[in-house]
Amino acid sequence: MPASSPEHIVTSYTDELLALARAIAEMGGQVEVAIENGTKALLKLDRELAELTIIADQRIDDMQRRIDDMAVSMIARRQPMASDLRAIITSIHVANDLERIGDMAKQLARRSLKLEGINLQPTFYNGVKNMTALVLRQVKDALDAYANRDAAASVEVCNRDDEVDAMHTSLFRELLTYMLEDPRNITTCTHLLFCAKNLERIGDHATNIAERAYYLETGKQLTSDVQELQRQQIKT
Repeated sequence: MPASSPEHIVTSYTDELLALARAIAEMGGQVEVAIENGTKALLKLDRELAELTIIADQRIDDMQRRIDDMAVSMIARRQPMASDLRAIITSIHVANDLERIGDMAKQLARRSLKLEGINLQPTFYNGVKNMTALVLRQVKDALDAYANRDAAASVEVCNRDDEVDAMHTSLFRELLTYMLEDPRNITTCTHLLFCAKNLERIGDHATNIAERAYYLETGKQLTSDVQELQRQQIKT
């Protein structure tokens, strides 16, 4: 059997890297759908959609395992260096963050099954809708920054995480007020508190993806770069 030419090997390796990037993009799309469906199941108390969201999480888990297998196989066979190794390692971390986001969406759906027959307060309803829109934007922008290797966009995503935290704090205070006003609300509000926390955690994982995108492009940790910039600003 004739040996493969160097050009063929390089082309095959490039194809594998592109396949890995496509797998991340596909998984990201599935996760965005899971967030939308999990939240919709909560706000509309839609049992059928909740159950579909829970079942769909298995596919997200399978996709993470496939990406891990692809990445490990490439490291073993190709022995990548420098930016290629960084890209492969980063893909493993991003897939893990996406899997965790999928778990958060599944938890939203599961909580909705425990809230049948209740009426959500309009302010809470609107708060969850707004928070969901923001975290979806965070996830999408983080994935775009990762796909485009856009360090500046990564920083923007990280800077917006405070908005997600502020919305979570607002929902927490509102639910705590309901619990103090009437102890009969404690069980329901406890479930809703966990739902709000799940959305906040989705925002944290989006920030993680953005930080990994920054590392992929620059080879540096975003947190250390920000700290250095702050030190320079203090000196000036």
